[in-house]
Amino acid sequence: MMRRRVFSLGMACAVTAVVSAVGAAQAYAQAQEAERINNAALVLGEIMGTPDKAIPASVLEKAEGIAVFPGTIKGGFVLAAQRGKGVISLRDRAKNTWSLPAFMTVTGGSIGAQIGGQSIDIVLVIMDRRGLENLVSNQFKVGADGSVTAGPVGRTAEASTDIQMRAQILSYSRSRGLFAGVSLTGAAIRGDEDSNKAFYGEALTTRDIIQDGKGKVTSHAEAASAWQKALARYVKGK
Repeated sequence: MMRRRVFSLGMACAVTAVVSAVGAAQAYAQAQEAERINNAALVLGEIMGTPDKAIPASVLEKAEGIAVFPGTIKGGFVLAAQRGKGVISLRDRAKNTWSLPAFMTVTGGSIGAQIGGQSIDIVLVIMDRRGLENLVSNQFKVGADGSVTAGPVGRTAEASTDIQMRAQILSYSRSRGLFAGVSLTGAAIRGDEDSNKAFYGEALTTRDIIQDGKGKVTSHAEAASAWQKALARYVKGK
């Protein structure tokens, strides 16, 4: 009888330890994704803090969605995007509000002839719904599934209407303080469903979150709110 009690107590302790470990792992993963959201908001704020070198207001006014990939690692003389991670939100134009962030990754492709061995930030401005639909498909391959065009920069680019009218998605990168439109030819962009699950606590696609509004923030709501506020601050309604 005593042995059974000892065994039962041991099993209960083991189960408790496993549950605690799983909970700690989930909390850590959620905190990691919250940090990614915070970094994306920080990158956007830093870029837009220098109007002469930022994304033109005329571009942002037309934006249907924005994605930011902070700290993508590159190597060599061109970027081999080693699973750069970022977030994307969809704009409600009528209210000029933004969806909760969904997580995405970018891999492969070349990003200009920048000096290698450092981290860069990538910003995508989605200009129309077709571009958005392409981007939130299972995997978007730049050049094969749709075009991504190097975007105009700064106040002097306000008149670059031809680029803006033709482009589905405009792309930018920042490295060593330099910010410019950039080509992403050959890169693959896809939803990061593992990160979606880690942050929202359930299996969700990019479309589920930004178009269907299924995500519910159970923790780190301040990170999602800061990201949405940053977008609303810099993308004015018209």
